[in-house]
Amino acid sequence: MIVEYIRYRIPAERAEEFEAAYRRAAVPLANAPQCVDYELTRCVDEPACYVLRITWTSAEDHLGGFRQGPDFPAFLAEIRPYVGDIEEMRHYAPTGVHGRGSSVPTLYEWAGGAEAFNRLTETFYAKVLKDDLIGPLFAHMDPGHPRYVAMWLGEVFGGPDRYTRERGGYPHMLSQHLGKGISEPQRRRWVNLLLDAADEVGLPRDPEFRAAFLGYIEWGTRLAFANSQPGATPPRQAPVPRWGWGVAPPYVPEG
Repeated sequence: MIVEYIRYRIPAERAEEFEAAYRRAAVPLANAPQCVDYELTRCVDEPACYVLRITWTSAEDHLGGFRQGPDFPAFLAEIRPYVGDIEEMRHYAPTGVHGRGSSVPTLYEWAGGAEAFNRLTETFYAKVLKDDLIGPLFAHMDPGHPRYVAMWLGEVFGGPDRYTRERGGYPHMLSQHLGKGISEPQRRRWVNLLLDAADEVGLPRDPEFRAAFLGYIEWGTRLAFANSQPGATPPRQAPVPRWGWGVAPPYVPEG
């Protein structure tokens, strides 16, 4: 493996659009088989400085396979306006000195935080509204609904308790399902479209994360299905569930 570091200097007035461009560029980057992982960080001491770290399977795979492959044009189209802001771009080889501390990231952190869940729900609900089977359930959806669901998922997977503080927590989520009469085919379509959206926006693909993610989605949608049936009397008060890794810990590739 080889690690590429790209150091940018971005003026404050362009920072927001720069980060948005890289969120879009991350989709073709994540799809590239030559890419192991990536991370964009911003300097706390000097906020104009950004560092992009990309781990490639090899320098040859990066310079040949990726740059000459089908994912590169879409990646370059997003970051092209910022090429002139690059101050350093180099490859670094591992030295064998590496290790990990004892901290275990939450699923929220592993997924990419609030931005990742916002991308997920925006993409997901765009699919939902076009779907013949479940689209009618959301025909009169509040424009803020994708953002609220992102807040819910973020809290469930270990992020800030914003849904509890701003949206009323579990009782409010329960109220959205009561009396809806969701069918099993609709539940299953909801799950399938969410998984399609997760792939499309580049959520982590490691088996450990996806198993935990799907575990909650199956559990949560089956509860929503049961709670939506005529005559259902679920508990009206409960905390927002907090979902962890379960059996499998977060995957850490060998260096």
